Amino acid sequence: MRVVMVVGRSTGGIGTHVAQLSADLRDRGTDVVVVTHPLTAQRFDLGPVRLWWPGSAGWIRALHDFRLLRRLALDSDIVHAHGHQGALLASLSMMSIAPKRDRSRPKLIVSQHNAVLEDSGRQGLKRLAQRWVARRADLVTGASSDLVKEALLFGAGRAELAQVPSPRVPELLEERPADAQMRAKIRATLFSSVDLKEVDLALPLVVTISRIAPQKNLPVLVEAASRLLNPCTWVVLGDGDPDLLTTLRAQAHALGAPVHFVGARSDADQWLRAAEVFVLPSEWEARALVVQEAMAAGTPVVATDVGGLHDLVARAGLLVTPGDPDAIAEASDRVLSDPGLRADLARRGREVATTLPDGHDTATWWLERYAETLLMT
Repeated sequence: MRVVMVVGRSTGGIGTHVAQLSADLRDRGTDVVVVTHPLTAQRFDLGPVRLWWPGSAGWIRALHDFRLLRRLALDSDIVHAHGHQGALLASLSMMSIAPKRDRSRPKLIVSQHNAVLEDSGRQGLKRLAQRWVARRADLVTGASSDLVKEALLFGAGRAELAQVPSPRVPELLEERPADAQMRAKIRATLFSSVDLKEVDLALPLVVTISRIAPQKNLPVLVEAASRLLNPCTWVVLGDGDPDLLTTLRAQAHALGAPVHFVGARSDADQWLRAAEVFVLPSEWEARALVVQEAMAAGTPVVATDVGGLHDLVARAGLLVTPGDPDAIAEASDRVLSDPGLRADLARRGREVATTLPDGHDTATWWLERYAETLLMT
């Protein structure tokens, strides 16, 4: 079976998922080629890759890249597109493709990982594109149940929930959660690595791992940090919009919020193990990989009750209303001030993490869906 993965620019969960799924499918004997933007290929180990993203090498080459993608799609069994950009490009590339004499028409599968938010701009055009894609796809999957419902409303003939696992969860589950003494020791090492010398090592640590992007609602996080009753050090890991980052740092300074932005880090797992609580204030998420990782690390989770986070966190963490800094501050204070609650949430988070699918499970699930889709007429 030959599968073409199509994914646009990604710096986070979608790229991580495509890299893991492609590798696991290849281990099972599937021929997988990834078509993507050069920036995505630079950030993730995607294996065999084609940098045929229209416009990435200049608009003069865009038509040439599109034709190459169309030719590759014609010679495949499955074209599996991820995200809105990938879905639209794959759908366009497969227009009017007829079956070859010795084989059926390649099948189009679309995996949606993100919602189109109300303040994202050009909503009418984006909704029109979503509707067109949903009706052309042989299968649409959503990373959360609301995305599945949306696909059906847009006219998808077949839509299912597809869990997106974090590849880091199994390794985190192999380690024992850090106790208070170990957390303090890990904090000391981490703070030294990012030059947080002025921080009191005795204070508890709150961690957020997030892209610096509007969807993540980080101004609300800074506001919440300024309203905490319990003294702490709050560290945000992640990169993104430099202008927004400048604004956030100015906001933290003006409010006296104990928030430190330290950029993207390769040792994110250790920051989770060192933290008393992990907080994610996003406007919307599917099944955030970092939340899965926090639970596997035994770190209590405070997250907004949006998208797929409800099903993921409800039994193992504290859910709060999105956009409400008081709710985030109150939930974080509860964990920081109650060791018994913290231990209970840590235990329950680990229990949930043990039930999450791993890469092998996910590859098996997808091979079954590929086979079912190929049998469709």
